[in-house]
Amino acid sequence: MDIFIRSVAMVSRACGFVAGLLILISILVVTHMVFQRYALGQPTIWQTEFVIYALVASTLIGSPYVLLLRGHVNMDIVAIYAGPRFRFWLAMVASVGALGFCLLLFWFGAHYWYEAWSKDWHSDTLWRVPLWIPHLSLPVGIGVLSLQYVAEILSLVTGRTLPFGLPPTTGTEALTQSFPAHADTLT
Repeated sequence: MDIFIRSVAMVSRACGFVAGLLILISILVVTHMVFQRYALGQPTIWQTEFVIYALVASTLIGSPYVLLLRGHVNMDIVAIYAGPRFRFWLAMVASVGALGFCLLLFWFGAHYWYEAWSKDWHSDTLWRVPLWIPHLSLPVGIGVLSLQYVAEILSLVTGRTLPFGLPPTTGTEALTQSFPAHADTLT
């Protein structure tokens, strides 16, 4: 089980690297587009479409890395005040529900990608990019995100991680540990 959890974490980190690389490439392509359009007075053909696809792919492919780092937006006020047992079950319900949603999205995304590939869809622009290429980011990103959720659930069940990453204390104690700079205003 440790090998699976570490392997998924490694793949999620690789996805984070790819997502960052796609953002960097998008910045360079936008710079190229602005230079080509305004400095050289030439039309741009592929740059806008490429940047849109790259940023969407960056979001989808980078999502497992965000989950690995717990960097997503979290409404944890209930979890902070909950007892350890309720916090565990709250984390399990949230993780299993998110995993179910991701599996559905993976299934339909893979079907959509396959349709784009098998029917040789192309964009309706002058660039005419084969649409299976940008559509591949949906099943890949959400597939790895699903694996990361499985690893998170296994880590929760086996006690390798704490629910929501919070210490096993409750109420004001948990808030003062989470926000030590404001401990005097919380009590």
